[in-house]
Amino acid sequence: MTQTAVTPEREPAVRGATPGGARAKRRTARRSGHRRRLALPYVLLLPALLLELLVHLVPMLMGIAMSFKELTQFYIRDWAAAPWSGLDNFTVSLDFDAAVGQSLLKSFLTTCQFTVLSVGLCWLLGTAAAVLLQENFRGRGVLRTLFLVPYALPVYAAVITWAFMFQRDNGVINHVLHDQLGIGDSPAFWLIGDNSFWALLAVSVWKGWPFAFLTVMAGLQNIPRDMYEAAALDGAGVWKQIRHITLPSLRPVNQVLVLVLFLWTFNDFNTPFVLFGEAAPEAADLISLHIYQSSFQTWNFGTGSAMSVLLLLFLLLVTGVYLLLTSRGRKASDV
Repeated sequence: MTQTAVTPEREPAVRGATPGGARAKRRTARRSGHRRRLALPYVLLLPALLLELLVHLVPMLMGIAMSFKELTQFYIRDWAAAPWSGLDNFTVSLDFDAAVGQSLLKSFLTTCQFTVLSVGLCWLLGTAAAVLLQENFRGRGVLRTLFLVPYALPVYAAVITWAFMFQRDNGVINHVLHDQLGIGDSPAFWLIGDNSFWALLAVSVWKGWPFAFLTVMAGLQNIPRDMYEAAALDGAGVWKQIRHITLPSLRPVNQVLVLVLFLWTFNDFNTPFVLFGEAAPEAADLISLHIYQSSFQTWNFGTGSAMSVLLLLFLLLVTGVYLLLTSRGRKASDV
């Protein structure tokens, strides 16, 4: 007679636990770990965002609030107690028949002329240098290093050096132009009068073109050399290669580069302030220094804040139009 052995059912390893519950716990743990991984970059960015808010956004909002106040030296200790003036500060700034509006308009036009020349020359010199240094030749690394020196130098040290070089009686500029080359009947005044505009332009271009050179040189690294070799085999010369290969391939890089150079140059305060001091010559009265003079020399901070808000609106408008036009051009070229 045979006996049938009855095997008892296997009990769960953990009392009260089921296989479905264990799988649910594992899924929950995986989801929570996935959420932590997704949240980690934002947590790391949070200190930088808070500092950005503290350093940039809060002063900007305070400046906008000050533009609607009659803020003078009498309320400097408690600017919040200054009476509201509404749009009076903006009306005074935009009244081109009055002295304040006329001087602001002239400074604005001077800044536009200065920005167009500076950005154009920076881009031209930077692109030319980057294209020339694409070929391998002896001493290329040394030239690349020398070209980046103006960009690496501190702004104040570089501009102060240029200020000494532009001195009329003992500056190296007049020594070379007048004493060595015999240009002009007498040494020129570079830091006053009409020549101050060209002196400021020279310093701005010298300081800014290495950035254009570095940006364009990085963009050239993404252009395949096979395209140039195929163009050379088809009989295309250097200028045709630059026109039909280099410049079209650099279009996205140049779009960003021109915008960045425009914003930097139009807002540049350090260069004219260090070169000329608190009172710039009329020919080199850039709008950034003009707003500083309107605020801290006349002690009319409300009008100066209104000018700053108008400058901000102008730059936002130009940036928006520029991005719209470049995006449309990029879509049209892709079709």
